[in-house]
Amino acid sequence: MKLGVREAAAFLNQPEAAIYRWIKEGTLPAHKMSDRYWFNRAELLEWATAQGLAVSPEMFQDPESRAPLPASIAEILLRGGIHYNVPGTTKEDVLKAIVERLPLPDDADRECLLEMLLAREAMGSTGVGDGIALPHVRSPIVLDDVDEPLISLCFLKQPVEFGAIDHRPVHTVFTLMAPTVRSHLHILSRLAHLLRDAAFSKALQAKAPAESLLDLARAVEERRETTRRGSPAVMP
Repeated sequence: MKLGVREAAAFLNQPEAAIYRWIKEGTLPAHKMSDRYWFNRAELLEWATAQGLAVSPEMFQDPESRAPLPASIAEILLRGGIHYNVPGTTKEDVLKAIVERLPLPDDADRECLLEMLLAREAMGSTGVGDGIALPHVRSPIVLDDVDEPLISLCFLKQPVEFGAIDHRPVHTVFTLMAPTVRSHLHILSRLAHLLRDAAFSKALQAKAPAESLLDLARAVEERRETTRRGSPAVMP
């Protein structure tokens, strides 16, 4: 959930002048996009707790509890796009090329987004092994006019060192953007399930055509849903 300065001031029980002062001092976690400051609810709560501030009871309410969960992974991948031969010889080069390819509004602050992704990488590599990385930020990325989650799948032109847990270079990158914490975690869980599927993993290694990858993703989720309902899965 994104908050403007007015909402942040209300949640923190502080005047707006204090919010701007903390931003100027660099102590309050804020994101400047399109000449406006935005705050992530989870980051604000964490910051307020660390500062010992008494916050509004609304801060502890979950505004997402009744929000619908994201669409299927295939639809989210289709929304983010599947890209081939993405250039770059370093992690920063690759992430910059990926951000340039994301289907964002014309006025989206891509430089800020890149900085957020790099900051997340500085906390620990998102390389999960087997040549795959899942760049995302510590809290969901929130941009104007981006209300639905997306995953951008990029096959790199050449493997790049990412500091992955298995020390192998990365050749495939899934970049996740989600508007809420709930959808962010939900998508990560479903993507992890997809990556455990042998057929889908083999298709990734082969850099299969986009439509083939989407068909496989749909089949994996259909089997998962069938299993969840307790019925025998029908193999495609």
